[in-house]
Amino acid sequence: MLRTRNERGERLGALLRQARGERSMVQIAAAANLSAETLRKIETGRAPTPAFFTVAALASVLGLSLDELAELCAPVAEEGPDLLSA
Repeated sequence: MLRTRNERGERLGALLRQARGERSMVQIAAAANLSAETLRKIETGRAPTPAFFTVAALASVLGLSLDELAELCAPVAEEGPDLLSA
């Protein structure tokens, strides 16, 4: 089953919220040069497709790898024949 855009946004938000831990939303947002409201929207999934540079800034501030975030939030591939092996 493929993850929808909203499901990926919710997953990204949850990962960022978990990485933020006890740190203040205002503190993290300021360090990433974002408003606290923008971070709030991303963390709650209300902004399911934030801009790449927004995610990159947050990942940097939170010490996260973009590769890891992409892997954890990417659509889940459906099981089926390998289309490249034809």
